[in-house]
Amino acid sequence: MGSFAEEWAQLKGGPAGGGGMRLAGTGDSGGGGKGDVQSSKAAWTAAGSAVGGLGGDVKKALTALETGQQGLGTGGGVESAAAQSEVYQSWKTYLDKLSGRCTALQGNLERAGNDLLLTDDNIRGLFVELGKQYQDTPAVGGEGK
Repeated sequence: MGSFAEEWAQLKGGPAGGGGMRLAGTGDSGGGGKGDVQSSKAAWTAAGSAVGGLGGDVKKALTALETGQQGLGTGGGVESAAAQSEVYQSWKTYLDKLSGRCTALQGNLERAGNDLLLTDDNIRGLFVELGKQYQDTPAVGGEGK
């Protein structure tokens, strides 16, 4: 077995025999493309609808989580109740943000379909802004108290 650097160089070089990765439908030319990818309003709308459905499922999960939380208290000095409340709050926060992210993404996907005349840079800008607004959240909970 060689050094890490040798193995890494081999992995970056691709498999023996020059097989490499290819996108379906590109043939054996190894890519390069002709720039003839087509887009349609229906495809963008379907993607937006699918994300909207996911957002609806997240809202249902949040409702079920809130319903299950009813009646549980954090008082009385029971450590497990306090821990459970902390876990609930972290999931509630996460699901609220995820629902908002789905709603925003659905709007961007549908807008991209409606505005097919926008430049690629303009459409990319929609998603860059979404990424700035909804960054991945750090892990919450589990800290010893």
